[in-house]
Amino acid sequence: MKSTLYLRPVFHRLDERIRAHVLLCWLALLLIRVAERRTGTTWRTIRNELGRIHQVTLAGPAGRLQQTTRITDTQARLFKDCGVPMPPKMSGIQTTE
Repeated sequence: MKSTLYLRPVFHRLDERIRAHVLLCWLALLLIRVAERRTGTTWRTIRNELGRIHQVTLAGPAGRLQQTTRITDTQARLFKDCGVPMPPKMSGIQTTE
């Protein structure tokens, strides 16, 4: 489990923070296992493939917008298999008016 989640020592002193930390680690592992089962691939592959998606902010005299890099067929399949909507091609459009 530690190799999948890359856990490191965390020094919490309060009981509620320790419980919260353990709960968050457990939820992360649960989400990883769900994603692996739905896609039929390893978490490392999912993470590497989806980690290639970036969002950039483009600014010019007409305004600003945020654009997502082109989604590959493999990335689209991962989103579909996990039941997660794909990120929009463009968002956050602000015109200078």
